[in-house]
Amino acid sequence: MGSYYSIDAILTDAQKLPCTFELDVPGLGFIDGNAGADMKKGSQVSLPLWLGGYLALQPIGPSPIVNLDLPACLDKRVLNALKADPKTVDLRAQAAYFYELAARTLDLFEEDEIVDVLSETFKQRAGEIADHAHNAQGALGEGVDFLRGLDEMERQLFRAAHDSSKMMRLWMGELKKKA
Repeated sequence: MGSYYSIDAILTDAQKLPCTFELDVPGLGFIDGNAGADMKKGSQVSLPLWLGGYLALQPIGPSPIVNLDLPACLDKRVLNALKADPKTVDLRAQAAYFYELAARTLDLFEEDEIVDVLSETFKQRAGEIADHAHNAQGALGEGVDFLRGLDEMERQLFRAAHDSSKMMRLWMGELKKKA
């Protein structure tokens, strides 16, 4: 989990996860839009990550209050697309904080295959991000669609690489003036 004061961490924890209630919970129907009603066992609702994670880890008796399911951005369809060609997947359309959401979600699940797919995805996309950041024409030309699909972590990486490249060009220009 990120810093308590991190806006990115707050927005990540606000992302919704599909959950299934494993117990009847009196008076909690308002979560599902039924004010004053009970939440019935087997009810499926989407809860913010922070709440779903808490309820899944707090058992009452032998079972947890809810069972969490993986979010839609980590389903088989998306993972297969990432395996095929990670550079073509619009991660921002899946979740604005895709990698952060995946990391927080995978803290609750043991899914080694997903970890491997996401690690490979980040490596391949990071190289492409660096190429676009160091080539000004790439960010303006054919790379615009790719850059629009970057999640927040990748956008920060792009900004850092772009600023680094810009500062390097300035420094090299100053060296040439002195020589």
